[in-house]
Amino acid sequence: MSENCVFCKIAKGEIPSRNVYEDDRVVAFYDINPQAPVHVLVIPRRHIDSLDGFTVDDRDLAGYLLERTAHVARELRLAEPGYRISINTGAHGGQEVFHIHVHILGGRPIGPLASRR
Repeated sequence: MSENCVFCKIAKGEIPSRNVYEDDRVVAFYDINPQAPVHVLVIPRRHIDSLDGFTVDDRDLAGYLLERTAHVARELRLAEPGYRISINTGAHGGQEVFHIHVHILGGRPIGPLASRR
């Protein structure tokens, strides 16, 4: 737990969120600034800064995070039409909150990633 981390505070229930799923290891909640009709974030309760912060000891948590992400997408009925997941890593990768989180984006065709050169 990082004292000043907003996602740690959400995971502990100190900051309200619109949760769609939670268990003892992860929490999934609606993004407050949605980029698609359905935009949910899935976070581990344990603080890890970013994908780059995972170590070999975190393999189980990494797999669990992705499996629960797929579970949440199915529960939101996104599996059949499809959805995108994104894990932004570091400032240049677009990460704004430095607690690893998976974005689930769906509810409309998302389209290919734009090429930025």
